[in-house]
Amino acid sequence: MTGLAATLGPSAYWYLTRGSGAVALVLLTVSVVLGIGGSLRLSSARWPRFALDTVHRDVSLLVITVLAIHIVTSVLDSFAPISLVAAVVPFSSSYRPLWLGLGALAFDLLLAVAITSLVRRRLGYQTWRAVHWLAYASWPIAVLHGLGTGSDTKIWWMLLLTAACVAAVAIAVCSRIARAERPRPGLQGPAIVLSVATPLAIAVFTLIGPLQKGWARRAGTPSSLLAPKVSPVRVGRSTVAYVAKPFSAGLAGSYAQAELPVGSIVDLNLRLDGPTRGRLRLRLAGAPIEGGGLSLTGSQVDLIADGVPMVLEGQITALQGEDLVARVLGTGGTAFTLAVHLHIDQRTNAVSGTLSASPAGRQ
Repeated sequence: MTGLAATLGPSAYWYLTRGSGAVALVLLTVSVVLGIGGSLRLSSARWPRFALDTVHRDVSLLVITVLAIHIVTSVLDSFAPISLVAAVVPFSSSYRPLWLGLGALAFDLLLAVAITSLVRRRLGYQTWRAVHWLAYASWPIAVLHGLGTGSDTKIWWMLLLTAACVAAVAIAVCSRIARAERPRPGLQGPAIVLSVATPLAIAVFTLIGPLQKGWARRAGTPSSLLAPKVSPVRVGRSTVAYVAKPFSAGLAGSYAQAELPVGSIVDLNLRLDGPTRGRLRLRLAGAPIEGGGLSLTGSQVDLIADGVPMVLEGQITALQGEDLVARVLGTGGTAFTLAVHLHIDQRTNAVSGTLSASPAGRQ
């Protein structure tokens, strides 16, 4: 794949969303730990109090910036139907509404803290401090958002990273409670119980929720984005999980083209109609050809279809006008060759066409 495709490939937004989400969790954890450390009046000759406060403020602002990147890339990656409104208005999305809504809520709370910090002198210290507590509330909400809707939740490094963040905040909170100069009667005990129970509750939720099979469906992922269930097929004495069969479908959807200094990016988001239903996403990168068309330098194809219990991914292997051929692969090495004929209405950006898929052996 060329430099253009490597820089602006179809998975770039997805990777940025994943990476920025993980970085935001780490930065938010650092911000919370620094905030708790500041309340303990921790300082030294090398790290005076004002230096800790400055680092805490800068990290908090960096969290907002990384979260903005996380939101924008989530919206731009059109594979999941996440709108800008759904990304900032809690529980308004059709895609995993609860878990995506928690992420929007965490961002809104942090944004409220940032805005009130800018007008702190006008609000007064007590009002600002009351709002500032929202930053601490946003942390467990953000953790649940990441576990509930993150695509890397089941990967060991993400689990380890989340566990480290939870442990860091739990230790900081316990230290704050233990070193309180004037513990309020009746509050210290419940605070300790809460600081211990919260990590345990997060661990239990992770084990019985996101780590279990079928979580994507239970989390609220639209059925059109889920690989359908397929019953095992018995061949002789052995059981095969899936036997690839040819299928065809009509196509309908939309077309979008972005002009960049290094070339053009064309996105086609299509639904499969007819006996076979699903979704097809095509992304083409290349240089515009005089008189119309695109000199292809990179591509990505993603297909979800009824009867195919996996997401198929691949590239375009031939392009001639509005006809193209693509090769896509699924888990276990199952391969399909896709023959696509498209009709693009340049006035309305509407797309129609047909798809024929035939098994291409196993890789």
